[in-house]
Amino acid sequence: MPALFYHLLDSPLEEVATTLLTRALAQGWQIELRGRDPARMAWLDDRLWLGGDESFLPHGVAGGPHDALQPVLLTTSPQGAGRQAVMAIDGAPVAPEEIATHERIWILFDGHDTLAVERAREQWRELTAGGAAAQYWREENGRWEKKAQS
Repeated sequence: MPALFYHLLDSPLEEVATTLLTRALAQGWQIELRGRDPARMAWLDDRLWLGGDESFLPHGVAGGPHDALQPVLLTTSPQGAGRQAVMAIDGAPVAPEEIATHERIWILFDGHDTLAVERAREQWRELTAGGAAAQYWREENGRWEKKAQS
């Protein structure tokens, strides 16, 4: 399965993440939501709690006693094998070998942030140079269109 790069242009990160996480949870997956900044992960934790009953996503922040039981684990460092999917945000690292050990890898980046776009390009080069397949999806007028594939 390729790494899926999602270039966010119209929708906020928390909305896209919620949609993808909801679909993954419906498949019975456990997901690692990986970021780079603890403060940003705390912000995302708050947003996921505020979704309301109909959109509630069961999750926790790494470092608690029940990390292995969390359906969605928010973290700033790779947690290793055992989860079916990884969602990387804000340029969080993903190693090429992780592609083979997970059902799905998403890399979400803000298309209005020049540094985020450049970091996503770097990640694409790193992953494909490491032998991983990748797909690039761009949000256009509220729809996702696949624009490239390695």
